[in-house]
Amino acid sequence: MRDTWPRLEQIAFPAIRRGRLDTLQVNVGYRCNQSCVHCHVNAGPNRKEEMSSEVVEVVLDFLARKRVPVLDITGGAPELNPHFRRLVCAARGMGVRVMDRCNLTILEVAGQEDLAQFLAAEQVEIIGSLPCYLEDNVDRQRGKGVFEASIRGLKKLNGVGYGRAETGLVLNLVYNPQGSSLPPPQRELEQDYKRVLGEQYGIVFDRLYALANMPIQRFGAILIANGEFDRYLDLLRRAHLDANLEHVMCRNLISVDWRGYVYDCDFNQMLDLPLKHDARERVHLSELVDAEIEGRPIRVGGHCYGCTAGQGSSCGGALAQAAAPLA
Repeated sequence: MRDTWPRLEQIAFPAIRRGRLDTLQVNVGYRCNQSCVHCHVNAGPNRKEEMSSEVVEVVLDFLARKRVPVLDITGGAPELNPHFRRLVCAARGMGVRVMDRCNLTILEVAGQEDLAQFLAAEQVEIIGSLPCYLEDNVDRQRGKGVFEASIRGLKKLNGVGYGRAETGLVLNLVYNPQGSSLPPPQRELEQDYKRVLGEQYGIVFDRLYALANMPIQRFGAILIANGEFDRYLDLLRRAHLDANLEHVMCRNLISVDWRGYVYDCDFNQMLDLPLKHDARERVHLSELVDAEIEGRPIRVGGHCYGCTAGQGSSCGGALAQAAAPLA
């Protein structure tokens, strides 16, 4: 599903270069127990792509030899990979900060009954996807019953100490807009999330990350089908802020797919735009162990405006507390 790239390729974006690498983001597979409308990975229950034990070893070797301080594990539902727990334990054993991008409903999938306890024991930082605090909105975006299952998952995580300052177990949530609009200001939205989830469900969490929907994969195809693609790209471009270029995630992160191939970011991975290195068509993580990539150019296109529009958007949420975004 690459229908959007021919359009995105024609849109100019400011040139940016890599800074110092501090995060290795690893997609361990595209299989997921959900099929969300906004998913830029096009993940779902029928996807078969899955990182092997051999590639996991390459990841661990890279972490050790390059001394990368942060491992960001994503999917699909990353917990469905049979090597997920070994990867987590080995990385934590090196002192690496590990983040798990969790869809929350995975906590109720058969075989994952002890997942919350495992993540807590390994002190894994959880980034849980909850695109709204209203049931109707979440179920419309992610499927009927997902909101209730997510609330049960959050309660289970709170029950083992997540989201409580005294435990040090970090629980952050992720918001995505319902369609072709930019997120509202992150700080104010976080306050609304904490108030509603706290008052109605007794749930606590640390931070909210407000992310823009990227015009690629499933969401990009929906934009094209609805005749909204050009309007959404125009919205992103008009809301672009140069100041956000200094803080986009790709400057300090590389993305690794389930086969071990490397990309500048997760979005480029979904567009099959490999990281450029020594004129090779694509480079495997094992080939970068002794390489220096700081200062090298990053592959860009029209989709990159999704990270620089308004308050900005990255794997860590808003880049700046900007004025209210354009409607």
